[in-house]
Amino acid sequence: MIGNDPSVLQLLVALAAVLAAGQLLGRGFAAAGQPSVIGEVVAGIALGPSVLGRLAPELADVILPPSVGPLLNQVAQLGAVLYMFLIGVELDVGTMSRDARATVAIAHAGIVTPFVLAGAVAWAMYPYGAGVGVPFISYALFLGVTLAITAFPVLARILADGGLRHSPLGRQALACAAVADVSAWCLLAFVIGATQASVADAIVTLLLTLAFSALMVAVVGPLASRAGRRTNSSIGRPTLALTLLALLVSAAITEALGVHAIFGAFLLGALIPADSALARALRARLEDVVTILLLPAFFAVTGLRTVVSTLAGPADWLVLATVVAAGSIGKVGGTAIAARVAGGEWRHALGLGALMNTRGLMQLIVLNIGLDLGIFSPSLFSILAVAALISTVATAPALHLLGLWMPLPSAMPPSVPSSPPAAGLCDGTERHSIATSTEPSVRAGDTRPGISSSET
Repeated sequence: MIGNDPSVLQLLVALAAVLAAGQLLGRGFAAAGQPSVIGEVVAGIALGPSVLGRLAPELADVILPPSVGPLLNQVAQLGAVLYMFLIGVELDVGTMSRDARATVAIAHAGIVTPFVLAGAVAWAMYPYGAGVGVPFISYALFLGVTLAITAFPVLARILADGGLRHSPLGRQALACAAVADVSAWCLLAFVIGATQASVADAIVTLLLTLAFSALMVAVVGPLASRAGRRTNSSIGRPTLALTLLALLVSAAITEALGVHAIFGAFLLGALIPADSALARALRARLEDVVTILLLPAFFAVTGLRTVVSTLAGPADWLVLATVVAAGSIGKVGGTAIAARVAGGEWRHALGLGALMNTRGLMQLIVLNIGLDLGIFSPSLFSILAVAALISTVATAPALHLLGLWMPLPSAMPPSVPSSPPAAGLCDGTERHSIATSTEPSVRAGDTRPGISSSET
């Protein structure tokens, strides 16, 4: 009967608590020069067993009881699918074509190097933190993807706050992050297939996924491009409904193929031109609901799963330090060396490497998939979640040390303009655009280059 289900009340209380705490801590982190999404993730962890569960267990059982986990997880899965769709919509394929050879080389150097180092770390650690019965190859592959990922939404926000969005470094970082994201998610699709089946079945899954991707590019791509060019900024319900239907079907197909629903969502989003009226309208309609309402469920699930107290002994702290070092050396070193070989000077190359080491919410999505598949134990999940936060928080200070941080005087949150807010997506609740300075104009609502005027 409607109104008598206690689980619904628990879900609403949990979402409200995480949303409120996330907004509060997000603003605090933003004031300290960090992406606000870090504060939101910390809020989810703080409300879970790591902090509130230890300091006030009775209150924690009221706000975020373990029994609400399954419901929160369902909401979080929907939020992750919609979020990855918006990430795809935001992906500016045009950035990949500018100096494409160097961009692709640098991006893949920043993927391959941490992936290889992760394999060495996995060889040294296994079976530490592995799920029951998980073979070494699955363990190593998933750890590799975890350390190879880059979160370009957070990266874009850092570039904006640092006054670097339209600098040569900023443009190159966004282009490399776009290429790296596409490659990393394709790699994740293969790893999931290989993890859930035998090698032969994984190859079949990969071939089916490639066939589906090719079909989407050949059939849906032109339709999405045509619709994007013709649709007015104020789209009607039929267009929105058709787009959401296509999103759900694409996500369901990749989920059925065994490569997770987020890949289908990301693929469809990437086929919609980022600078089209349809893309702007989709962001305007969906972004706030996803980033403000649905993503808190993801933060709450992550908070319930993260138990910082599992870092109890020297071995756990050694694993944390090793993972952070391997991921950072691989990402920064691989990217910087490739950028230097491509003709960049060392300060620029190291700055690019520091930016590509930003992981944020993207790594948490991969980690949650790994935990759901039983690849990682809860203790290793917690260690890797902390490592993701450390690598992201370290980006801005690294740019300071390199003398690349150039915040503009207007870096303080701007007043709300009278014109419609700019459309764009940032990791968490902030909006951004990955358009470069070579594009015709800054999107409506921006008050300075690269900074969105809509903040939460």
